[in-house]
Amino acid sequence: MADDYYVQNNSNSDDSEVELNLSSPELKGYLSKWTNYIHGWQPRFIVLKDGTLSYYKSEQDSDFGCRGAISLQKATIKSHEFDECRFDVAIGQNVWYLRAETPEDKSNWIEVLQSYKTDQPETVSLRRHGSTISLQSNTLSTASGSSLKRVSRGLREKLHEIETFRDILYGQIDTLQRYFDALHTKNEDQPPLDLGDGLKPIDFRGEAITFRETTAGVIITLQHCLDIISQKEESFKKKLDKEQERRRKAEELYRTAKDELAKNRNSVIPGPDLEEGPHSTIPEDEFFDAVETGLDKIEEDRQLRVRLKYQSQQSQISNVSSLHSPSAETEDEIPQLAEDFGTGAQAKSHKLWPEIDRICTEQLTQARQGVGEDGNGWQLFADEGEMKMYRREEEVDGMVIDPLKSCHVVKGVTAREMCHYFFDPAYRNDWETTLEDVQIVDNVAPDTLVFLQTYKRIWPASQRDALFWSHMRRITDNLDAGANDVWIVCNHSNQNEEYPPANQGKCVRIYLTVILVCQTYLPPGKDSKTATRDDLTCKITYCSTVNPGGWAPATVLRAIYKKEYPKFLKRFTGYVVDQCKAKPIMY
Repeated sequence: MADDYYVQNNSNSDDSEVELNLSSPELKGYLSKWTNYIHGWQPRFIVLKDGTLSYYKSEQDSDFGCRGAISLQKATIKSHEFDECRFDVAIGQNVWYLRAETPEDKSNWIEVLQSYKTDQPETVSLRRHGSTISLQSNTLSTASGSSLKRVSRGLREKLHEIETFRDILYGQIDTLQRYFDALHTKNEDQPPLDLGDGLKPIDFRGEAITFRETTAGVIITLQHCLDIISQKEESFKKKLDKEQERRRKAEELYRTAKDELAKNRNSVIPGPDLEEGPHSTIPEDEFFDAVETGLDKIEEDRQLRVRLKYQSQQSQISNVSSLHSPSAETEDEIPQLAEDFGTGAQAKSHKLWPEIDRICTEQLTQARQGVGEDGNGWQLFADEGEMKMYRREEEVDGMVIDPLKSCHVVKGVTAREMCHYFFDPAYRNDWETTLEDVQIVDNVAPDTLVFLQTYKRIWPASQRDALFWSHMRRITDNLDAGANDVWIVCNHSNQNEEYPPANQGKCVRIYLTVILVCQTYLPPGKDSKTATRDDLTCKITYCSTVNPGGWAPATVLRAIYKKEYPKFLKRFTGYVVDQCKAKPIMY
């Protein structure tokens, strides 16, 4: 980063009340500034001028007032212990976290800031820089209340001096007037004086009258000036009082907020060291507690939305489009549609198809294996009736990627219905509570889509996104004994040049491989034509391997997985049962 570094000299003034700055270093350029835990590091235009460090959103905005300012006279400048490009500038609780592009840039900034702090005297400047009062600073800029008070005090003193001179002038004029009158009376009967050198005697009375009128005009004009200055002083005092009141309220609000934060242990102002990252200082137990609290709040919000939705739309539950209800199709067309789901020419011609077909086959084979058949040491970590969840502890480069396998049995729905709601993005926000945004990047075929999913930020964890293809198909190899039909949905991360992983951007990229295998079972004597919802049993196998990226502690990730995966599977299957109970059966 190229920074402009130069020295500016200011001339001194004889005014004893206003001191102009001596020569002081100036530095300006772009640095990354920690904004808040939502937006993280953002580029900001930083300016050092007249002993004040100010920042703007961009260089183009620098003419419209700064967003914040810190006086370096009382600031603490500290280089970060681990991050070689970062340094902090702080006054009390107000801390600016800054990062340069290189360690050399960082050293240059620190050197200039420190040299100013140690070498430059504290001065007062009346020139406007940025804004009179920073919106985010605990200190005032150079045109602050203290300098305003000092100028006001000097103005009042000068007014008193003028009034004193006026009274003296009144006395002197009166004395001179009496002297002129006495001379005129004494010399009235005397012969004219011979002054020599051609000088003529003056008319004392006429000159006295003229002098009196002139001085009266001067005094009247001076009195008028005093009145104007007094009015200006009153206006100036009102502005000063108003500014002081605004500052008093701001300080009171700040103290109140600070006291509230101190009372609430969980209400902290998170900085870059108190969130997920390579230099995070937050303890693992506090990291887990914060994430757990965030997830619980999301779940509470979801349950509230569900209750409100059911109360307002109960009468519309059965209204579904023909796109999502096969009952509008003939019985002969339904099996053909299902069979075409994974074999369409549109899908097979796509460049992703070889990978899609291979991954789906590999994942289906692994999902069909029992937890004790592959010899990989699955560990049971959740056993809730029909639902059992297993995992294996695995790490790659220190990152937890524990494979998960879950087995569940649900009544009243078919395999296709379960996969339909898992695949279709129209329903995903209803059961996936942590989603912030779902974007279809590529529409490969009706049964194959490429998604970019962005997940909600849950402090102190970083925000994450995932880019993956999702494929739904019916399995017809007849390897599942007793199953009426078998459907799968497979998701797998892929690369797209238009949506690269963010290096220092908003999100950390997740890499995943997921398969949902669903099998429909009917009691003896029943088939798809005679069965009711009470006869349906859906056996579910859910397998996933997820690399979350980032720097979340392994113990925290495993604790969250243990708690959230069972809740996720129960929430999803319960949602499908609720959606299907009043609708025709879809095989």
